Amino acid sequence: MGNSALKAHLETAQKTGVFQLTGKGLTEFPEELQKLTSNLRTIDLSNNKIELLPPLIGKFSFLKSLVLNNNKLTVLPEELCRLKKLETLHLNGNHLRQLPAAFGQLSALKTLNLSGNQLRTVPTQLCGLRHLDVVDLSKNQIQNVPDSVGELQAIELNLNQNQISQISVQISHCPRLKVLRLEENCLELSMLPQSILSDSQISLLAVEGNLFEIKKLRELEGYDKYMERFTATKKKFA
Repeated sequence: MGNSALKAHLETAQKTGVFQLTGKGLTEFPEELQKLTSNLRTIDLSNNKIELLPPLIGKFSFLKSLVLNNNKLTVLPEELCRLKKLETLHLNGNHLRQLPAAFGQLSALKTLNLSGNQLRTVPTQLCGLRHLDVVDLSKNQIQNVPDSVGELQAIELNLNQNQISQISVQISHCPRLKVLRLEENCLELSMLPQSILSDSQISLLAVEGNLFEIKKLRELEGYDKYMERFTATKKKFA
């Protein structure tokens, strides 16, 4: 891609606050964006071949949305955690194994998509994020859901297509969790905490494709309580 094309994109971005350059085979984050640290609200560099995010990402202090789906990122820089206005972070289809230690400082974050990475556990850093609505951790290598999950503030947690065989009972304490997706994992029925049914806020539990028949779920104690929440929620949206 030539400099003139990039220049045109930069000029547009300066006016609109949006820089979008997808599917261009970029191997690096465009350093020219430095000039727009105070302009940009959205950066979308999906479907490229970017391997590293430079520390300068921390300078985009007005950034609300960062989209880097389908790149080659293996780590995220700590500087990313300085983006106090960031509300949406899409990192699907990269090679991330963990999140930066300071990730909990992204205090405005509402939507986090990490589907199709190499995470092995639910990152504890997510529990400090007070405004989180949707967390997508599907298609990773997560094997268990730890006790810290009880602190998670998300409304929807997607853990489909992992290797989960154990879930902490603390998940039923999540104060705002309404939708829990656990399809296509390695769960035995005995490993599903019954308190999810009898004593949680969860009104949609998706567990197809595990090591038990769905009809067995209906025999569990607390299933009728879960169905009450499920039906009430359905009526609300009908």
